[in-house]
Amino acid sequence: MDGWKYFFPTLFKIELEPPEGKAIIKYWTTTGQSLNGVDGFANQEVRLVKDRPYNFRHTAPGERYDYMGYKKSMLGDPSGLSRVNGDPGEFIYNGQYPVYYLYFYYQPKGGGGTTNGPTCTRPAPGRTIDGRVMEPVVSGMIKADLRGNERFDVLKGIPTSESLYGNVFSRDYLFQNKFVQMTGTCTYTVKVNQKWTLTWKDGRTVSLPGGGTTTVYDIPRSVNDERNPEYAVVRPYAYWTIGELSVYNIQDAVLQNYAFAGSEITITPEGYTPPEFQAETTGDKYPAPQPGIVPSPPQTRDGGTRQPSMREDNLQSYAEAAVPDIQVENDSLVFKGQTIMNKQRTAKEGPQPGQIPAPVQIGRDVLYSPYNYIPTEKTNKKDQPSTGQIHYIVAPGSVEAAEEELEYEIRGINTVTVHTPVVNYSSVSDDQPHNQKTKPDMTRSALILDRPFTVRIPTSGQHLDAAQYPGYGNRDYAKYFRTKQVRFPFDVYNATKSQFIPKDNWIDIPVDQLDTTFNLPVWVDEGNYQVYFRNIAENAAFGYDMQPDANLNLANHAAIDEVSVQVIGRLYDFQITDIADYNWERVFRIYKGSKDASGVSYWVGQNGIDGDPRGNPDRYTLPIRPGSNPLTGMKNVAVKQGYHFKFDFKTKGNMYSQKDGIRITPTFSYVSKEGGTPIPVDLYYQTNDKPLVKIGSPEDQVKRYVILNDRYRDVNLGDIKNVGYWRYDQYLTAEEKVGVDRQIFMRDYVLKFTKLKTPVGGYAQLLLPEQLKTFIGPKEIPSNASVTPERANASIQRWFGEYSIPVDTLAVAQGTNLAEYGRLNGGLTRKSPVFLRDGYIVVNFNIESIQNGNLQEPHLQYIHAPLMNQWRMEGYRPNILDSYLKVYHVEDGDVVFYNADKSSRDDFSAQAPH
Repeated sequence: MDGWKYFFPTLFKIELEPPEGKAIIKYWTTTGQSLNGVDGFANQEVRLVKDRPYNFRHTAPGERYDYMGYKKSMLGDPSGLSRVNGDPGEFIYNGQYPVYYLYFYYQPKGGGGTTNGPTCTRPAPGRTIDGRVMEPVVSGMIKADLRGNERFDVLKGIPTSESLYGNVFSRDYLFQNKFVQMTGTCTYTVKVNQKWTLTWKDGRTVSLPGGGTTTVYDIPRSVNDERNPEYAVVRPYAYWTIGELSVYNIQDAVLQNYAFAGSEITITPEGYTPPEFQAETTGDKYPAPQPGIVPSPPQTRDGGTRQPSMREDNLQSYAEAAVPDIQVENDSLVFKGQTIMNKQRTAKEGPQPGQIPAPVQIGRDVLYSPYNYIPTEKTNKKDQPSTGQIHYIVAPGSVEAAEEELEYEIRGINTVTVHTPVVNYSSVSDDQPHNQKTKPDMTRSALILDRPFTVRIPTSGQHLDAAQYPGYGNRDYAKYFRTKQVRFPFDVYNATKSQFIPKDNWIDIPVDQLDTTFNLPVWVDEGNYQVYFRNIAENAAFGYDMQPDANLNLANHAAIDEVSVQVIGRLYDFQITDIADYNWERVFRIYKGSKDASGVSYWVGQNGIDGDPRGNPDRYTLPIRPGSNPLTGMKNVAVKQGYHFKFDFKTKGNMYSQKDGIRITPTFSYVSKEGGTPIPVDLYYQTNDKPLVKIGSPEDQVKRYVILNDRYRDVNLGDIKNVGYWRYDQYLTAEEKVGVDRQIFMRDYVLKFTKLKTPVGGYAQLLLPEQLKTFIGPKEIPSNASVTPERANASIQRWFGEYSIPVDTLAVAQGTNLAEYGRLNGGLTRKSPVFLRDGYIVVNFNIESIQNGNLQEPHLQYIHAPLMNQWRMEGYRPNILDSYLKVYHVEDGDVVFYNADKSSRDDFSAQAPH
């Protein structure tokens, strides 16, 4: 209860950025061959310092290479990405990644055939086969844990301190591919050798017989020759390459909603197996070398009589036959164990590739994040929208991937309503066992001055209907309470009275504490009050709104309640402190004739105000009867008629005004000396004018008086002084105080006023006015109490009075008509048998407090309150024994046994000197 403090927790998220990083710069050919250390190229690492600018440019290619572009990445090896022309440009390192990868690519100049090979054209793209699954078909949800057994419906409401799970479903990977058939030709220059044997016959002149000559061709001639014509042999080739293979694995999913800590969560895959694939971009042509000089079948040609020339035969077929088809290899791609592109070397044309397997939806546990607790600083909000993204990252081994990362929006995620419930069905204990009100107000809890009381602040109760709002309903909500508080419109103490709490302050009560006890100071004004309660939700912000019983409307963050109470005083501690009968003098005085009290008094019983043992012996309890007198030889003594007894008692509460008083109504009964049950009687006495006056009749006009500051009453002088000051401060007007000194007023009150006779009524009724009380309340109170010390002192009052029955009292059974009795019995004398003599007259008091002079509605009852009997609380016993062990059945309120046949006239003096 050391409360009145509010704590609003704040979550700070601290991310430590790397102070520095590095750039890794490498040089490659377009076919993936490292150029490190070749022709002036050198890989390097450069230290990067946060917030500094950097601008990396490619190394000049020289005469042997052409610069083809760059690839860069902040995530990892960028070799699988697409090349970008130019240079990457200037950037400022922000420290959000540790490594900056930058690869520059070059291609050797030329690209024709080799000196011993055919002349081949550059491979040119031809046919393409495209494949694409780039839509993740993603969905997501945010719900209350546990999945499949959700306690709350987040669409309706979920409290802070409860946890949410996020679940995302998508394809297990995405891909985009472009397979390109590269085509071209290789041209061989093939020499074909053709050997010739040329034959002919030379002539000679022969004389003819007839004269003359003739030429005879009969001289055989031959010559060998050869020719080596060149032929162009063209061989086509075609093989398949991976123009692009972009495979994207799931990187993570991000869900945003107000209810999350930081308003979002990141879900990384669990139990996720990316697709395995191996891609090799090694596809190429493999032409056979030049075949050299190709022989052809030798030829012979006869020229007859002339030497022939070699015939120009077309030897193309021999050249063609000498050149085989070009061997080719495709790029290689094995995806999830399936051969998509076969790299097996084949002649002329590589086999057409297949299709990459389609992705499937991931299992429900892959992107699943449970136990995301809603922070307590999240105030109630309805229908908070949800957004999300799923991220895919390029898989290692991708070829010429278009992007490093892909982000897709997750649409259609459910909303979340944050509604932290608190209830307030508080109560205050109703102290009926100590409620002495004449007319108790049963609509209010009774709080009794100077007594403990208990407030009960349960954390359970009815909230929203569980059928419509799962997780709510009628249950315990302690988990969601920040604090419980109570505020009293009056001062209180804690249970042990070790801490004082001024009125109108909110008092913190531990959430797990159902009942809390307080003590009501005696100076609190009697009357009706409202006790206020508020139970504050753990997520309440400053300036929160409240709602009675339960915060059914989520705009409210506290549940309030109020309980009607009534503060009530006490009437208690009746005791007889003196009896004027000489037989009793030594009981109450330290010696005969002394005015100093012995300290003996007779209490109602052996208990105190709340029923705890008082410590007095049984002998010193009421009623005073034979056996009550402890003096030797006095064990059978009662009290003789005419002797008064002094008494006092106490009240607590608002009994300090001029019109407050005590009404005591005596009634009488008679009981035999043999014991038994007393019977109600009427009492008669004699005056100078009338022989028989019935107590309570109109003729009963004897007035009684009481002197407060009587020497035998032993009233504390300090208490009397306090009343004197009080009367000056409270009763006198400002005008009346003019010229009147406070101290002198008090002295006059003590020395004069309190020694005056105060009329209190007669035999039939006593009305003790305010003049017959003193104040005995606390004189020291906390400095921050709501009243002054004087008011606190006035909150407990001690009232003084005295009473006796008349001398020579006659008792008759109640309702007896003495006139009729005398008429029927020839007259009436004091010795007539109608008068009850051989026993005791028992005086009974009915004691009531009167506030503001309202005699029609007495305030408190000592005995006859509907809800309790203070007389019995103090231990009064209805069955008592006299000194001879005879049993008397007495009534609540019986105080003194008077001798029915003895009076003060029997003593040598009619009036006792004290």
